[in-house]
Amino acid sequence: MRSLNPSNQQRRLALKQLAGIAGASMLAPWATAATGKGKQRIISVGGAITEIIFALNASNDLVAVDTTSNFPESVQKLPNVGYARALSAEGVLALAPTQIIASEDAGPPAVIRQLSSSGIPLAVLPAHHKFEGVLDRIRQIGELTGTHAQAATLMQGLQQEWTKVRTPIEQRKSKMPKAVFILAHAPNQIMVAGRETAAHAVLEYAGASNALTAANGGNGFSGYKPLTPEAMIAAQPDIILVTDQGLKASGGIESVLKLPGVEQTPAGRKRRVLSQEAMLMLGFGPRLPIAISQLDSAISRAMQA
Repeated sequence: MRSLNPSNQQRRLALKQLAGIAGASMLAPWATAATGKGKQRIISVGGAITEIIFALNASNDLVAVDTTSNFPESVQKLPNVGYARALSAEGVLALAPTQIIASEDAGPPAVIRQLSSSGIPLAVLPAHHKFEGVLDRIRQIGELTGTHAQAATLMQGLQQEWTKVRTPIEQRKSKMPKAVFILAHAPNQIMVAGRETAAHAVLEYAGASNALTAANGGNGFSGYKPLTPEAMIAAQPDIILVTDQGLKASGGIESVLKLPGVEQTPAGRKRRVLSQEAMLMLGFGPRLPIAISQLDSAISRAMQA
């Protein structure tokens, strides 16, 4: 990724020279000189965190993001600190941040401990796979970035949008189709989502039930587990949901339909495979109402076909 400020040659050169250096105390004087009094240098780890920062018009304070940060498109001009779950303390600290804001998925734990003990403020924000968690993230990021008024306005607008999206879904709750979310970003790791996952929450928000937990009296397993033909056939889902990235990695709809047990389900027989961009669907950021509205419409169309 290219720098957000390509005209600032001096800063780019300094970042290259400091790459791999972990000593935060050595970087602090340089950071103060480069940014000026009152200017923050924020590193965002987590696509939803980054989206909120942009939505609050605080993106000018961003100096780097992680690879899950792909929206809005302009974020791709920023330096990148790598995958959220596989961070390097040295790489993060080399960018001389004055604030690190990360999602609960950031890691590994040892690196998070290193960053926490570096003296640089680190905020790890959970979402709890709930809409209320999105609002809480916005409030906290508003406090961290000094955009309290913008945060209040964004929260109010999202609440209104959420009510508009969810009201008709709640009214037809008795007609929930059964769905299974398949995580297939790697050919040798085909997983399905159980309880306490973002995918499970999204299915329920969009007016579907998780077929893998419904088949077990509403309990079932938590987290992700490998896809087995027995579990898929027992679940008998009406809908198969995947991410756009997973659909591409799998080789398209035909390949998804050939996954273990899928052909022996209503979803497989009627070719009801739906997909959505991963961060939009699972990120639990400010686009959550949009994601749920789109999924609700897609599920309704699929069930009528």
